[in-house]
Amino acid sequence: MAPMRERASDKGTISIGFVQEALVGVRERGFDAHALLNRAGISPELLNAPQARVSSAHFGLLWHLIAEAMDDEFFGMDSHPMKAGSFTLLCHSVVHCDTLERALRRALRFLRVILDDMEGVLARDEDTARVTLRERPGEPRRAFAYGTFLIMLHGLACWLVGRRIPLDWASFRCAEPDFSPEWRVLFSPELRFGEAETAIAFPAEFLDMANVQNERTMKVFLRSAPANFLVKYRNSDGLVARIRRQLRHIPPGAWPDFETLARQLHFSASTLRRHLIDEGQSYQSIKDALRLDLAISQLCHSDKSVEGIALDLGFAEASAFHRAFKKWTGTRPGEYRRALAGQ
Repeated sequence: MAPMRERASDKGTISIGFVQEALVGVRERGFDAHALLNRAGISPELLNAPQARVSSAHFGLLWHLIAEAMDDEFFGMDSHPMKAGSFTLLCHSVVHCDTLERALRRALRFLRVILDDMEGVLARDEDTARVTLRERPGEPRRAFAYGTFLIMLHGLACWLVGRRIPLDWASFRCAEPDFSPEWRVLFSPELRFGEAETAIAFPAEFLDMANVQNERTMKVFLRSAPANFLVKYRNSDGLVARIRRQLRHIPPGAWPDFETLARQLHFSASTLRRHLIDEGQSYQSIKDALRLDLAISQLCHSDKSVEGIALDLGFAEASAFHRAFKKWTGTRPGEYRRALAGQ
């Protein structure tokens, strides 16, 4: 596995909900969840803070540690384990396919051999391509099970063509999870739960695109896959992503107020607010998430004092930063930094 060199401000953070979901199979099989969290540099105390977030690097390491401990890259969510090394073999099986359609069909056949309870089927209907999950009869699975299958497949597809493939919509059989705004970023703002089937749809033209990868690029890709899919191929075309990119180039203390931002984006304030609601976000939540990413980056990668970081992030005083960071992560910035030093 590659060293965790990405900065949180570049790669983002992951909801603690993903950590909770990843640990379900670990606990069911009697593994020491806290030991795995500590090895991944994630404080077990964060599990008690619903609003907490962890860096993508730490979640990626946890992903690999769980897969290694359980010898199952699907985290025990299928009656047949996806043994460690399966995803690497999957990549070897598709890397020489000439088009995305051939690669996806081969990938789905591979996963059908590996997994017993779910089967992905690719269908092409005029301008739309659709991957639908067929399941054994029974109650819906957890959103994390459906999401993991689709994230692996969609992320692999994006990597093969060298760009994000935008999803027109995604539907899930299960009930909506608490951290559904994250799913909207990962998949599509057009997200539906409690549906008759689990599926994703995207423009069929992508199926004709050439595979631009090879054995050499695959070696680099596999150092952090498939955990990197959670951040690498997020929806970069949405309004939220556009606002994040704009704010990154401005010191937090100089971020525009909502009305000014609306004018800069050529929207009325009411139209901008409506579009953000459609993507499951608010301007405040975007600013909070970006401030958290920047804070984690500085705590991890700089020797700045907590007070200095607070000023960089636009807080008038350090105590306000302490309160905000505790709300976001469940721990204070100094405690977070000491926990990282302890790893």
